[in-house]
Amino acid sequence: GLGYQLMHGKKLPEAIEVFKLSVEMFPNSYNTYDSLAEAYMDNGDRNLATQNYQKSLQLKPGNTNATEMLKKLNSK
Repeated sequence: GLGYQLMHGKKLPEAIEVFKLSVEMFPNSYNTYDSLAEAYMDNGDRNLATQNYQKSLQLKPGNTNATEMLKKLNSK
């Protein structure tokens, strides 16, 4: 929740750090990578967003959000 509060407050670098910590604490959770990817995407870092959406998809192949976001990132 804190990461998204920071994102909504336009504090993307801080949100990214929170999500990175979440990934470290829960490395097998597809959702942590999905959230980190979203923060990177909002921050304009397409490469890191792509990497984290791919990791999320690796952990949960049925993650439709990651699939859609990767399509969006690859179409730019």
